[in-house]
Formats: sequence, C-alpha cells, structure tokens
Amino acid sequence: MSSRRRHVQKRDPGAQRSSRLNELLREIIAEELTQIDDERLEWVSVTHVKTDRSLDQAIVTFTAALGSEDDEDGLVEVFEEHRKRLQAAIGRQARLRRTPPLFFQPDHQLRAAGRIEEILRDTRGSDGSEEE
Repeated sequence: MSSRRRHVQKRDPGAQRSSRLNELLREIIAEELTQIDDERLEWVSVTHVKTDRSLDQAIVTFTAALGSEDDEDGLVEVFEEHRKRLQAAIGRQARLRRTPPLFFQPDHQLRAAGRIEEILRDTRGSDGSEEE
C-alpha cells in the first residue's frame, strides 16, 4: 500500500463528526431564525457554527445583509435574547447528550473580503489598466 493511501485512511473520524455536527447546528439555528418574529433578525444569515469536541461551547457566526459592522455588533445582543429558544430547538432536533451553550459573534471575514475586493477594484480603476 502506498504511503498516500495509508495517509488518506487515517483521517480523524472525530473531525468528520464535528464538521457534520457544526453543519447540523447551523441548519437548525438558521431554520429557527426564520420562525422567530423579530424584524432585527430579518436580514441575518448564520455563516457557520464551530463546536469544540467536548461540546462545552458552540460559536455561532453570522452576517447581516443590510447594515454596518456596528449593526452586526448590536445583533449579538439580539441573539442573546433568543438564545434559550435556539438552544431548545437544537435540543429538540439534534440527538445530542447535551446541548452546547451558544455564543454569538459577527463574521468579520466576509466584510473584510468585501473590503479587499473594493480596494482591488479601486486600484484597477485608478491606474487605467482596466478596460471599460
């Protein structure tokens, strides 16, 4: 057996399980957000969830389609208001021994990527190298 094949077979099953669990939690939370009647969450998307192996915490990152970074920071408080409902939804829909406590944070990576693209567009436009 080649060394490459042995390496592929030794993948960490715990990492695959964590990945599946993170995606399941993201789907449950996103679905529950559609059921919550709170206009502040109307244009919010859950980008990903990251749990640790011991399920001591689940970090939920989100982005707001409309609004600024300050608005996203304020949305953390809105998520905190709905934490119990979101955790109850996870408890009902996921087969876990215990539900990890949820922590919320804005996804600043998406906004940073958008800024980088904007800077690149401006740079291309200012040096005259882009054709219109």
